[in-house]
Amino acid sequence: MKSLTLYIIVALLVISCQPANEKAEGTSNLKSLEAPSGSNTSLPYLTKGGDNFLYMSWVEKRDSGWIDLKYSVLKEGAWQVSEVIASGKDWFVNWADYPMMAVDNQGNMVAHYLAKSSAGTYSYDVNVVFKPEGRQWSDPIVPHDDHTPTEHGFATLLPNNDGSFLLTWLDGRNTGGGDHDTHDGHGGGGAMTIRTATLGMNGILSNEAELDSRVCDCCQTGGAMTSNGPVIVYRDRSEEEVRDMSFVRMMENEWTAPSSINTDGWKINGCPVNGPRIATFDNTAAVAWFTAADGIAQVKVAFLGDSDKSFQEPIIIDDTGSVGRVDVVMKDEDSAIVSWLDLDDETPYIKYIQVFKDGKMGDTKIVSATSASRGSGFPQMEMVNGVLFFAWTNMIENETKIDMKMVEL
Repeated sequence: MKSLTLYIIVALLVISCQPANEKAEGTSNLKSLEAPSGSNTSLPYLTKGGDNFLYMSWVEKRDSGWIDLKYSVLKEGAWQVSEVIASGKDWFVNWADYPMMAVDNQGNMVAHYLAKSSAGTYSYDVNVVFKPEGRQWSDPIVPHDDHTPTEHGFATLLPNNDGSFLLTWLDGRNTGGGDHDTHDGHGGGGAMTIRTATLGMNGILSNEAELDSRVCDCCQTGGAMTSNGPVIVYRDRSEEEVRDMSFVRMMENEWTAPSSINTDGWKINGCPVNGPRIATFDNTAAVAWFTAADGIAQVKVAFLGDSDKSFQEPIIIDDTGSVGRVDVVMKDEDSAIVSWLDLDDETPYIKYIQVFKDGKMGDTKIVSATSASRGSGFPQMEMVNGVLFFAWTNMIENETKIDMKMVEL
């Protein structure tokens, strides 16, 4: 969002102006899927609802300057009529900090977007809206009560089993705020934190807590539900500026202390804007992430160990030219599918691969050529009923639209 590693900066300078020419996709058998969104749309987000349907949300910019957050659901091979979740003109629309939504098995929905809280560039709040089954979308609720003109974003939304939703977000209340362009203390203040709260369908917030008092400033957070409760993953930040992956989970109604997923040892004096993603299957979880420790860009995945208290040794997915921007789904209890943005001959491609707990991997498949510029955002991946779906922002000159593909596994 503000500060990138030298590796990523160089990569963007080299490839951001490259055309997104198609490349042979081999045996991937991917098929194009018409997206429910139109022109001037971007920032797709895919999620599987509790009803086992595919949902996609996206941002649409109107000529009037208003911004709409919309969604549609794919049922029996057809997209349903799209619906506006929320609209506004004071939003903070960012390529890396995109709106999300979640749908539980009772038909309740929740979504979020970011709205400016002052004139400062990086002063904005998480705004959460919810829709109980059969009712209309609510007015926005801000889950943090600090009222500071600082950054709040990179949220995660998870359905609980009781009709409520678990929310987590990066919270800059201790950073001091201001219009800054570094991550070395946020203008002389304290560190970014990650916080959580539970939102009921009556609009009441509860169980507010701080999960970690010092985290990386602008990397996505991730979360998923296991049969034993939620697991939240994020990029941590040590006093020595080592920014590796950590996790917390709910055990016996208490949040655990932060634990390391793996010690990559990536020391970097700025946020790489590349957060982890997590997926679960019953009580098994897989986390995918990007690191450039020792100057080597890599995408890794690690599975939750049998003890449920630590992750296994990571498996390297790619170390030849990755830009990160990962996503992950679990195919079954023994394997996951990881997607990422990779460079082939200075052209960025969305790729995916199936990886197994024992370290075995399938063939790497290409989804599409794309752009590594910020405007292309983070490609999305979701699996529903054995079908793998992809969505990403396609940039054509000064216009954007959302492209999709799908493949049966």
